[in-house]
Amino acid sequence: MKKVKVYHYDAFSSQPNKGNPAGFVLNGEDFTEEEMVQIAAKVGFNETTFLYPSNVADLRLRYFTPGHEMNLCGHATMASIYALKTMDLLPQKDHLMIETKAGVLPIKVLSNNEDVQISMKQATPQFIEFKGSHDDLAKSINIDAKDIANDLPVVYGSTGIWTLLVPIKNLEAFHKMKPTNKLFPTILKEMPKASIHPFSLETYDHTADMHARHFSSPYSGTIEDPVTGTASGVMGAYYARYIDKLSDQLDLLVEQGQEMDKDGRVHVTVTKKQDSHEVEITGTARFVNEFDLFI
Repeated sequence: MKKVKVYHYDAFSSQPNKGNPAGFVLNGEDFTEEEMVQIAAKVGFNETTFLYPSNVADLRLRYFTPGHEMNLCGHATMASIYALKTMDLLPQKDHLMIETKAGVLPIKVLSNNEDVQISMKQATPQFIEFKGSHDDLAKSINIDAKDIANDLPVVYGSTGIWTLLVPIKNLEAFHKMKPTNKLFPTILKEMPKASIHPFSLETYDHTADMHARHFSSPYSGTIEDPVTGTASGVMGAYYARYIDKLSDQLDLLVEQGQEMDKDGRVHVTVTKKQDSHEVEITGTARFVNEFDLFI
């Protein structure tokens, strides 16, 4: 049996147990891919990240759900970089490059005596039309079709990971939501492995611009993500494309997790670049605990 040291960090919150939990393992090269899936399943968080050395960047990260490997995960990246910074294991510079299966990505680490803020750029936003039934979509998350806003489009979006962006009229509908994840692939015919990300412009925090929940693809082995970095990034791109088409730059605050007794915040900066947009997310994390498991 192998002993594995796992560090638990919560991302996108300044309070332990109020953000999105991620596992972090320092010595990824010690494990096979099958063992990493097994470790992620035993940890039980939506993502567990494994650190590797890199020949093309400052470090390499691999991300695993309890079901499979992911190309990229925003909250797990935040947690991992925060962990390495507070462990004093990062190079002494503010700008880093990290190698992921979504490419080599730039990271900014800004720290003072009180906090560490981490910013990461997302992939170029992409959108694809959803042609499925709004009734079936609504039923799959236990709301009515009339709860879906009819003045904004339902579309698949990606800044690294595909999700279905579903505009919701008001916060009241979010309390009714209960996903039947196994139905998603039959409804999301254009992108059967996508997650579902309902959002609203009505928020709990008056300083926030958008509220959301995130329901996982059934292939991931999880049900709901408390605070989602990559989906918050593509929400920002959606805002720039479909809501505020005139601004050259948007600075948005996304809240998520309140229905799960969490309180996450993701800062999203969207900058117009010719015919597209550049998206950057910023957040922090907190150490929760560490534990050993055996595989």
